Amino acid sequence: MFTRLQTHKVLVGDVQIGHQNKVVIQSMTNTKTSNVIPTINQIKELVKHGAQLVRVAVLDQSDALALKQITKLSPCPIIADIHYNYRLAIIAIQNGVAKIRINPANIDLDHLQEIVKTAKAHQVAIRIGINQGSKLNQRSFATPKAMINCALKFIKLFENWNFHAIIVSLKSSQPLLTNILYQQAAQKIKYPLHLGVTEAGTLTNATIKNTIGLVPLLQKGIGDTIRVSISDHPITEVVVAKKILSNLGLYKNIVNIIACPTCGRLQWDLLTLLKQIETYTDVINLPLTIAVMGCAVNGIGECEHADIGVYGSRDKLFLYKKGKFITEIDHKKVFDEIKKLINLF
Repeated sequence: MFTRLQTHKVLVGDVQIGHQNKVVIQSMTNTKTSNVIPTINQIKELVKHGAQLVRVAVLDQSDALALKQITKLSPCPIIADIHYNYRLAIIAIQNGVAKIRINPANIDLDHLQEIVKTAKAHQVAIRIGINQGSKLNQRSFATPKAMINCALKFIKLFENWNFHAIIVSLKSSQPLLTNILYQQAAQKIKYPLHLGVTEAGTLTNATIKNTIGLVPLLQKGIGDTIRVSISDHPITEVVVAKKILSNLGLYKNIVNIIACPTCGRLQWDLLTLLKQIETYTDVINLPLTIAVMGCAVNGIGECEHADIGVYGSRDKLFLYKKGKFITEIDHKKVFDEIKKLINLF
């Protein structure tokens, strides 16, 4: 377990961000927010898979007004993502969101103060989101120093307006630059930091970029909440975030599957069983280790260290529970037997 750097505590609904070891996982819907039923269904799926906060895009007034119904139906606090239009931010706050995400550099100061005043009255948090790719500020954000100074400028402004429910993000699509940004920001900013490599691409590329950019930060205790940006269904963002945090000891309620990479010694259909187990455990929130191994070379050792383990040969498989061999089993029956064992935990 890595100890988080101590940042101020900020409440987003009933979810605490900062001032704790827990790193809060969030994702963002890709539905049209004003289409309430598809949006709320996706929010529920994200929560089922492990998201603790969900962000929705607010493009227009219909999206903002739909938040009144969405926030009532949602199983988690909702964050409104707003750009340029201060009126949408105010409507979103008045309609029940727990947090808004804005780039304050895209809003004039009078309107920004109105947003902050409304957020304070409704006890709504604000994420100051500074993205390197922001078109309006592309010149200003050419360096990490410029991005951090921009964040510090608005933090000071919010504090002068007696507003302190602040979360900060400083995102780049370049993982190494993202790492530098947050390391430098952590030395100057004591509000919670929201981590992410923005516009990271499809699943494989995004997983690699986020791992390179974020893991060193998490190991140093930097980061209070995380979104793993992936050009795919939002559920993949939550799954990858959980796996990254789990492997760092920062997320415990996840099924950890240890699996053989396969080689010429493999004589049975390990990959089909592995996919069946992954699908079945995808929404199971348990600190459970399952070893799926091809043969006895490493299979025995891994099974002895797992909660549930299996390895085998062409003719039969050997099943383990809590590190102890329990039975030989036929290939066709093994998945059903493993499901029974999982349900005992």
